[in-house]
Amino acid sequence: MASFNRVILMGNLTRDPQLSYTPNNTAVCKVGIATNRVFTDANNEKREEVCFVDCTIFGKSAETFNQYMNKGRSVLLEGRLHYHQWTTPEGEKRSKHEVIVESFKFVGARPGAEGGGPPPARTGGYAAPRTAAAGAPASAPHPPVEDFDVPPPTSDGDIPF
Repeated sequence: MASFNRVILMGNLTRDPQLSYTPNNTAVCKVGIATNRVFTDANNEKREEVCFVDCTIFGKSAETFNQYMNKGRSVLLEGRLHYHQWTTPEGEKRSKHEVIVESFKFVGARPGAEGGGPPPARTGGYAAPRTAAAGAPASAPHPPVEDFDVPPPTSDGDIPF
């Protein structure tokens, strides 16, 4: 039997991205987004329904996302649905669905700017990466953004991707 697992979501970040690293130094960025649905109910009244979705991004994309996105920003995500199961330290079984992000696009205007594109850098030019959460390898720091052959920002401050 054929199957298809593809998720496309557009919404706003519910929290700042949380960047960490696996023991083999792979970047992992956890983020939550909220999507809104407006509809008319049986009483002909407009209602709004919000859906909160946990998402995970891996690799260089995780570092880029963490560097340029923050709470409240709009984003378009594409990926696959993943069912995650685990046992708590107390022995309780837990589970949840999450989206494993395979690609994303920054959506909407930067604060105080016209048009679309990624948000402004936090510190002139490119933003300094946020500090990684617990679990980042102390002996092998991750290389700075400049080591990834990212072109410099244009003269008007836009990020060139």
